[in-house]
Order: sequence, then structure tokens, then C-alpha cells
Amino acid sequence: MARSTYFFGNGKAEGTKDMKTILGGKGANLAEMTNLGVPVPPGFTIACDVCIAYLRDGSAPAGLREEVEKNLARLEEASGKRFGDPANPLLVSVRSGAPMSMPGMMETILNLGLNDRTVGGLARASGNARFAYDSYRRFIQMYGDVVLGVGHNKFEQLLAAKRLMAGVETDAELSEESLRNLVEEYKGLVRATTGRPFPMNPVEQLWGAIEAVWRSWTLKKAQDYRKHAGIPDTLGTGVNVVSMVFGNLGDDSGTGVAFTRNPSTGERKFYGEFLVNAQGEDVVAGIRTPLSIDEMATRLPAAYEQLLSTQARLEQHYCDMQDIEFTVERGTLYLLQTRTGKRTAAAAVRIATEMVAEGMIESREAVLRVPPDQLDQLLHPIIDPRVRATPIATGLPASPGAANGVAVFDADEAVRRAGHGDAVILIREETTPEDFHGLVAARAVLTSRGGMTSHAAVVARGMGKCAVVGCKEMVVDHERRACTMNGATIAEGDWLTLDGGSGKVFSGDLPTTPSEVVQVVRGTLSRSSAPAFRSFDQLMGWADEARTLRVRANADTPHDARIARAFGAEGIGLCRTEHMFFEGDRITAMREMIVARDEGGRRRALAKLLPIQRADFEGIFEAMAGLPVTIRLLDPPLHEFLPHGGEESKLLARTLGVSRAELAHVVESLRETNPMLGHRGCRLGISYPEITEMQGRAIFEAALRAKRRGVDVRPEIMIPLVADYREFDNQRAVLCDVADKVLGAMGESLDYTIGTMIELPRAALTADEIAQRAEFFSFGTNDLTQTTYGLSRDDAGRFLPGYVDRGIFPDDPFQVLDQSGVGKLITLAVAAGRSVRPQLKVGICGEHGGEPRSVKFCHAIGLDYVSCSPYRVPIARLAAAHAALESRVQ
Repeated sequence: MARSTYFFGNGKAEGTKDMKTILGGKGANLAEMTNLGVPVPPGFTIACDVCIAYLRDGSAPAGLREEVEKNLARLEEASGKRFGDPANPLLVSVRSGAPMSMPGMMETILNLGLNDRTVGGLARASGNARFAYDSYRRFIQMYGDVVLGVGHNKFEQLLAAKRLMAGVETDAELSEESLRNLVEEYKGLVRATTGRPFPMNPVEQLWGAIEAVWRSWTLKKAQDYRKHAGIPDTLGTGVNVVSMVFGNLGDDSGTGVAFTRNPSTGERKFYGEFLVNAQGEDVVAGIRTPLSIDEMATRLPAAYEQLLSTQARLEQHYCDMQDIEFTVERGTLYLLQTRTGKRTAAAAVRIATEMVAEGMIESREAVLRVPPDQLDQLLHPIIDPRVRATPIATGLPASPGAANGVAVFDADEAVRRAGHGDAVILIREETTPEDFHGLVAARAVLTSRGGMTSHAAVVARGMGKCAVVGCKEMVVDHERRACTMNGATIAEGDWLTLDGGSGKVFSGDLPTTPSEVVQVVRGTLSRSSAPAFRSFDQLMGWADEARTLRVRANADTPHDARIARAFGAEGIGLCRTEHMFFEGDRITAMREMIVARDEGGRRRALAKLLPIQRADFEGIFEAMAGLPVTIRLLDPPLHEFLPHGGEESKLLARTLGVSRAELAHVVESLRETNPMLGHRGCRLGISYPEITEMQGRAIFEAALRAKRRGVDVRPEIMIPLVADYREFDNQRAVLCDVADKVLGAMGESLDYTIGTMIELPRAALTADEIAQRAEFFSFGTNDLTQTTYGLSRDDAGRFLPGYVDRGIFPDDPFQVLDQSGVGKLITLAVAAGRSVRPQLKVGICGEHGGEPRSVKFCHAIGLDYVSCSPYRVPIARLAAAHAALESRVQ
């Protein structure tokens, strides 16, 4: 069989950091650190593809046991200890490590190799029997839970009872005798639960752990995380077998997690936490609230100085912020892991821009360092500073932003309530990877235990969720589904507000205010007072230099247009004229037009709408001076503008001077079995050309009025829902006739273009015919997805999530563009259109225009622009830059 194991130790490794797909991230970086001369315990890694083979075949590949046995012998030689030796036992950790980081989602087992004989050898070798039995009880608990399926809580109940009997508060205070007794109780629990004694053979233990790590690739928490992070199921996980080093040997030992920069703010300052006399899971799982890394300077000064120089060296080597795990064993430092640290959007932008200033990376690399979707976090609200509220508790500010919601006390309830539309805050003593689905559903997380590097903190930061952790003033009662904080009781369903930037917890639903970036965009905060915006603006400038795909916005009002332009939009790709009709008294005039008995009545009503539309268009042209504005003619079916009974119908009948029966007759006559495929779009303009005439007149008159005031106007008129070029010809003729009349009457000239929205498969397939007449195409991917799939986006939400969960669809096609189906139609239409009109301008204006993978596709097929909602414009700009930079590398 092909090679499956790779050794590292004594300053030399058989792998490198570039072998992540083979060794997984943890294995590759352990090898890299070993080659760098960083103090790493020796060990070996089983390749990721073995995991997939095991899960497929149900057994380890032939020859693997022999490879593991050889590497175990090398590990014994490197460590000077022997596996299973009762005098000087080699103990190992068995840890997962996928090619893409999945923190806490798969299994780890420490202290493997301990049994009733080797525990004595460990006690003698260390001179510390209490430490030996503490390690033994930890091993039985982890192995019993992960490999043998004995519930973690059952072990915790025995441990809590032992603390109570001993009259101590922490595990570290338990005596040697208490720990010896606890070991026997743990073994009794295993036998009672499984019907078999705890395994004493170290080789049996090792293979049980290796297979458990492989199986953990299929755990629900791991699958949920991969789905959320877009990690393929086909990668598998490596297995790292590493010689144990011990942080629980006494006050000269410890363990910790640290970041080379602050993962929440991006500040260039060593940041982390550690515990004296502890093992790694105590920090990450939040079992004990850790100390600041700064305190290590006085507790373990020599190891701290070595750690400081090592972290700086690792950041310089990887040219990125590192997340490191370390252990100090009797004053000697060991690195157990380094990986690219997860960070908030604010931290990502700051770190990227500052590393360019420091000469560590180039600007193109800085652009690629920030995931486009992550920019959404920069728009998260903060608590309104004008609000005067007293916090009921304060914890650690693990992940910024403000969040309000109702309290829930378990992950399943968070998912249930969020599914019903509730905003929820998940409250736990500490979170575990099993809570991941609840963290996805919740707006924020609040824990009573854990530190800034605990599971809750790390996962929340990676997801951009607000988090407050280690809130010592909070006592959680999961049975009562309530918690208390300084005398205040919060029951399930009560409202809370969290401030992830300060760690403060407030009772009630406090008002929030826009983030710093949004305030600058809206003009309510100066750039000089907004350091986060300056970093953001710098990064976006580099992104704009890199990209070739233009980014426009979907905007229907002058206000939206101004916001879009401030976010960097290069025009309007979709102005939906129907949205203008729903405001105030406008809807009455629109309804008057719909219920009119003849063309004359319709024209009288449309005359009332003309000045309103003209003023709106003029404001939009002014906001987008010098940039193109694509205005779509009326699209939705007319029944959407009418009430369907009740007091509103009664009031409308009185206002319009018609009987309720007559109004009901009109409403009924407009009813359609499938309105999205009915009398809408260009079909309305063909049936009622006076509607197209009014809208055309409003556009041309607004453009000329703005032009007379010195505004550079660039109108583009888009005819919707065209299926046949003859429909386009009909509406184009109406518009051109109106343009001739308006321009002639006002004695002006005006450059304008008329194009169409491609949102029907037939239009895509006959694009060459349409492009002979149309000057631009804009793909309406929302409707094109509906009509290609035969799905109603309004109704498909009932079953589409199930399709995605079952793997029938890789993604919801209304969220991520279906490249193999809808994308193929777009590609065909672009090629056909440009075959007859080589300079045909082409873009998309559905919601896919702000989705990074869809933007990348649009770049690849040569579209000119994408258009999305104003607040997605920065995401689209960065995604377009990623697409351009990645294509140049290829």
C-alpha cells in the first residue's frame, strides 16, 4: 500500500506545512515546527485519506498496523520511554487534524497508555503519585466517553461528588487518595455501562483511539461545522499520535492557548490564556477559568520568555496571525500546535492592512486574507451609546457586536425557537462542540465559565457571532432553565442584550445603533474618528485595484442610491420602479389606475403618478451622477397592489368612488393561478402601453432636468420578463417614441440605452435574436432560477432545506447560483448575445450578485458587472477581487 504514516521528532520531520491535504493542518504544522527547531514532542501522523478508506471499508487498510508499529518504535527511541513499560511508560495523545481547521469538532484522547501497572511507573518516574492518578482518571474519562460510549456527564457526576465529599471546589485540590478512589469508581462505571472491563492493553487502547478519531469525522457536530464552513466531506482527518508532555505536574508546569495578535480586535499584542498545573482540555473546554497570558511572566518566567520569542518567530515564518497551543512541563516549553488563527472581521481587516505596513505581506495577499462574507460582520450593530442601562453582569468580551434575544438554555431549543423566527441568545455554563448547531441558530452566546480561548469564544469569533464568556457572576440552572446574575433572575424566554465588545450583559431588549463603518457611510461619523473604517477603506481600495468585474447596487430610492455609492457601488444595476408605488398616497393613484374602466381612466391615474416617478428618478440620477442607472419597467402582477378584503378594501372603495362589489370584481378578475408566470413584466406594457409610456416619460424628463442642472446622467432602461424578441421590439418602440417626443419638446439630446432582463430559459436560449435589438442584458437570477428549476422561491422554503441536508442539492439555489444548470444558461446566453453584438454589456442583478461563489462564477464567464443590495456591495467588491487574483495564479 502507499505510505500512510509520517514521523516527526528530534529536529527532523518527514512532512512540511505544504502537506495539509495529506497530513491535515495539525500534522503538517507539527512537522513544520519540528523542522524549524521549535520544541515539539515527537510523534507521527496517519494520513487523512486513511480515514476515508476506513469509513468506506469498515476497517484499517492492509499494512497500516505494521507502519504504526514501526513508527511507535521510533517514538520510543526518540522519547527514551517504552509503550506499556511499567517502569518508564511512554504515554501518547491521539488527536484529529483535518486539512481545514475544525476546532473542537473531532475527538482527542490524552494520557493514552496508562493502566493499573503503568500508572505506578508514571508515579515513580515523576516523583508525583497525585499527578499520575490525576492523569489516569482523565484518561479513563476521555477514553470511556470517546471510545467506549460512556456518557461524559456520568463521569462528571462522580467527579463532582468526589469534590463535594472532599470539601474542595476544584479538581486540582483533590488529594492523591481521592484520585485513586475516583479511578476505581470510573472503572466500575465503565464495566457497569459497557459490560466489559476498561482495556488495560496499551496497543488495544491505541487502536481504539485511532478508530474513534476516524469515526469522529462523521459526528453530527463535525458534519454541521463542515456544512457551515463549506468544507468538503471527502477530505477526512489525519490522526496525530504524539508523546505526552504534562502541564499537570505541579506549580512549575502549565498549559495554555495563545494568539500572536488579538483575534477580536487585531491589535498587535501577544494574547492568550494559561493555567498552572493543568492539561490542555482544562483551558479549551472552560473547565477552569484561566489566567491572562501576561501572568505567565511571573508564574513561569523562563518559559514565558521562550514562548514570546517562539510566537514571534512562528508569525514571521507563516506571515499570518497564529493560534498556538503549548504545555510547560517542569519549566520546559513544548509547542503542541500552531495554525492560522480564526479572527473577527474587524481583526482580519486590521491584521491584513497592518501586515502590509509592516512589510510582512503584499497588498494582494492582504486582500485574499479576508473572506468576503466576513465583511458582513463589520456592519453588525452596537448598543446605542445614548441608552443609560446598568449591566446585570460582566464577563469576558470574546467576540464583538451587540445582540439581543430571548434566553434559551440548550442548543436544540435554540434551533427550535430560531426556526420559528425568534431571536435567541444561547446560555450555557460552557459550550462543547455538541452545541455547535445551537451556536449557528443563536444571535449570541453567553457562558459562565471559560476564557477568551474557550470553545464558545473561538467558535463565535469564527462565525462572527457576539459572545460573552466566563461570566462568573452568572449561575446557570439548566434544570429550571434559568440563571441568576447578581440577584436578577433570567428565565427561558426573557429578553437579554449582550455587548460583545465590553462583555456587559443587560436585562431587556436594548436599542442598537449602526456600526462604525455604517455610521461613516451614512455620514454620521467622520473618517478621522473611525479607525476601523480607515482599515476597511484601505483594504477595499486594494480590492478595487485588483478586480475587473464592476459592482453595482440594487437601489430604488435616492437614499438607497447614496448609501450604495458610499459603499463603493459603481452604478445602479436594478432600480425597481414598482417599489416607488407603495409609499404613502402613491398607492392610491396606482390602485386608481388598476381599477379604471378604460384607457382614459388609466391615463388620468397615470398622470398623477408621472411627477412622483419623475422626482424619484431625478433624485436617483443625482445620487449616481456620472454612473449608469438601470431602471426596470413595471414588473409584478397588478393584483399585488390591491387589498384583498377587510377594512382596507372598504376604505379604498370609498376613496375611489366605486362599490365594494365592483372593487371585489376587479380583484377577482386579476387573480391568477400562478401569478409569477402570469400577466406581469413586459406583458403588462404590451396590454397597457400607457404604463410604459408614463414610465418612459418620467425617466426621460427626469434625466433631462438633471442634465440641465449639470448632472452627468446615464440612464439604462430595462424591459422585464422578455421571452421573445417581438415582445422586446414592441416595448422598445413605445419607449423610443416617447423619447423622441420628450427630447423634441425640451430641445435636448440624451444618451440612453434600452436592454432587457434575461429571466426566462427561452430568453437565454434565443439570446442572439434578442441581442440584435437589446443593447445590454441583465440576468435576473432570482426568476431565472425559479423558471429553470420549476420552483417557487416563495414556497420552496418548505422543503429546500431538506434537499440540502440530504445532499440532493449542494446549496439552496436561491442563495448560491446553480452553476451547472442556471449558470449554463447564462453562459450560453452571453456567448449567443455577444456573437451578434460583441460589445454587449452583461451583468446580473439577482441576490446572487452579492454571494461570493456566484460572483466568482460571474468573473469566470466574463460578465461586466454584478449588482446586489447596498449593504452587500463591499462583499461583492472583495469577492470580485478574490476571483481576479485567484484566476491570475491559475
